[in-house]
Amino acid sequence: MLKIGLGFGAKGLGATMAKMVTRSLTSRILALAVLAATAPAMAEMRPTLSFSGTPGLLDMPSGDALADGLFAVQSAHFGPVSRTTLSFQISPRLMGSFRYTGVRDWDNVLPALRPTYYDRNFDLRYQLAFEGKYRPAIVVGLNDVVGTGLWASEYIAATKTFNDRVKVTAGLGWGRLASFGAVGAPFGVRGPNAVRGGTLRSGTLFRGDVAPFAGIEWQVNDRLGLKAEYSTDAYATEAGIRQTFDRKSPFNFGVEYQVSKSMRLGASYMYGSQLGLTASFVLNPKSSPNGGLVGNTPPVFKDRPPRGSHLASWSGEWVQDAAVRSNLASDVAKGLRTQRITLESITTSASVVEVRIRVPQGENSAQVIGRTVRILSATMPASVERFEVVPVANGLPLSKVVLARSDLEALDHAAGQDALIRQRSQILSVGAASADAQVMSGLYPKFTYTLAPYVRTSVFDPDAPFRADLGARFSARYEISPGLELSGSFTKKIVGNLDQSTRVSNSVIEKVRSNSNVYDKFGDPAIEHLTLAWYAKPAPNIYSRVTVGYLERMFGGVSAEVLWKPVDRPYAIGAELNYVKQRDFDQLFGFQNYEVVTGHVSGYYSFDNGIHAQLDVGRYLAGDLGATLILDREFANGWSVGAFATLTDVSFSDFGEGSFDKGIRVKIPMTWITGKPNSKTVQTVLRPVLRDGGARLQVNGRLYDTVRSYDAVRLDDQWGRFWR
Repeated sequence: MLKIGLGFGAKGLGATMAKMVTRSLTSRILALAVLAATAPAMAEMRPTLSFSGTPGLLDMPSGDALADGLFAVQSAHFGPVSRTTLSFQISPRLMGSFRYTGVRDWDNVLPALRPTYYDRNFDLRYQLAFEGKYRPAIVVGLNDVVGTGLWASEYIAATKTFNDRVKVTAGLGWGRLASFGAVGAPFGVRGPNAVRGGTLRSGTLFRGDVAPFAGIEWQVNDRLGLKAEYSTDAYATEAGIRQTFDRKSPFNFGVEYQVSKSMRLGASYMYGSQLGLTASFVLNPKSSPNGGLVGNTPPVFKDRPPRGSHLASWSGEWVQDAAVRSNLASDVAKGLRTQRITLESITTSASVVEVRIRVPQGENSAQVIGRTVRILSATMPASVERFEVVPVANGLPLSKVVLARSDLEALDHAAGQDALIRQRSQILSVGAASADAQVMSGLYPKFTYTLAPYVRTSVFDPDAPFRADLGARFSARYEISPGLELSGSFTKKIVGNLDQSTRVSNSVIEKVRSNSNVYDKFGDPAIEHLTLAWYAKPAPNIYSRVTVGYLERMFGGVSAEVLWKPVDRPYAIGAELNYVKQRDFDQLFGFQNYEVVTGHVSGYYSFDNGIHAQLDVGRYLAGDLGATLILDREFANGWSVGAFATLTDVSFSDFGEGSFDKGIRVKIPMTWITGKPNSKTVQTVLRPVLRDGGARLQVNGRLYDTVRSYDAVRLDDQWGRFWR
């Protein structure tokens, strides 16, 4: 995607436009944002975003906070400065942001050496107080908290709304935000900012000069807004040392237009010499732009006939007739197929039926259970009182959801029926199927395949911040028997420029990831993976996996995993051990000389409000020892936004640029975008830099995400769709 904003300075409109129209690292996410920008604008005066992609005026922050869970993407430009920012309201009070900034004309003496300077940084904001009748909203923020320190600053800002149309902001800034108009240094001398990317600034927070800033925002009507501010950022490096533009005034003025509920455009006059444009997209993961999931019409729940009629059905004598039981199995399988659910086996008695179903990927877990029991209500004889539904994935029975038929009948039309049904249901551990289960024929072996386009991207290379390949991917899966499958993925590039990277890895440790551009150059066509995997469940709460073959683009070998996951608890513990060898750069059948034993012990925990934590401790691909912490905010519809960081015994200097492995990951289900059932997701991992320290093996089919999809925590999160 092309960046949406343009900045104009005194060096020529045409040249500036040519420089400004560059590819954004968030191309896929911004494209999704455009799809979301279809709803009408909201009437209330909501928080708007500054040029930094966080709640604010133009270049200064405000005291506002976005609503809990909102995800913002912004492209902003003025003069030589371009910023692309991803912001996420992690909780009602905490916001995190990742920003990629480019400053053109950085070296005016030898422009060919560095025509544009690129920098990455993370920001944090914490809401000290929300706005009240007399109290302003108050926020404290840290900019470039882990980075080179070029944009390092801290602030406290307060904002008050008047008559739902006017917002007034005042605040105090430190660091860059005190480089103009400082009034003193109340908390002591400011230490040096970090010069190595990825290191935490120490001795600087709220130290040194402080300067007051202020501004006002007027929402003229439901769509049009005006802004004005007094900025305390002198742009000492950009406008002073580097002379990339002329900062003539501390006053900035802007106009913004709310195109839709999700999209806002802005134009501004900055620092008395520059014009700028912004495009902001604010997405709500909890609300689909299409108004919700539109799938197959749910089957009708059918009550049993009165006991005085259909005596044979109520008596249970039908169990003795093998033909009747066979016909019932066929009827259940046929009904489930209309809902994209596959019946694997059915076990019946006079009062109990257990069905094991192959769950469709991407579907709401609780809705799958609800539609299954609707099918059972229409097919099972009246004597069957207990419905037991066992979802199965990769041959693994995940849980057993038990519901009383009489409860379903009593609550079919009750207010708040979903919650009431959940109170009367059970989610239990499950083992192997009964010996007398009727196993459906024709399920194994099974061959499936897909042919689809793929996009592979590379970001943050200083020589070319964005590169991409577009090609075709052929994926195939051969399910030999329950839990045993052969799968592969093959790619052929059609167009792209990933192979044009000439950067040579300067890593002083084993080059397990930093030569990824060499794989891009020689791997066409390529075998992405080709593996044989065996899944098993040796005990009710124990799951296992063994995978052998070409495990990923760069490594092949053997991977073994075991997971302990109680179905009714928010925690799990797993362990993985791998013996792998580095693949040839052409990604076909050969190997290089490097081999390593790697593995981790992992702990998982699901907190309230969708916060999920994962801690991996072990040995990484380069032989380094350490730990990775992952924190995700997950939503019931499949959205996930999170961050990760890895620290190992590789020193910051040996690791190289970035100091340690860290990044942001975003997962958006296609169902949220299209409003229709779909197993695919759009996933983006944004790493400031890809190095060799803390690199973990990538293996398809790791157990935890599969196993937890039907545990009590996930089902509770999604139970609101049980009866839909």
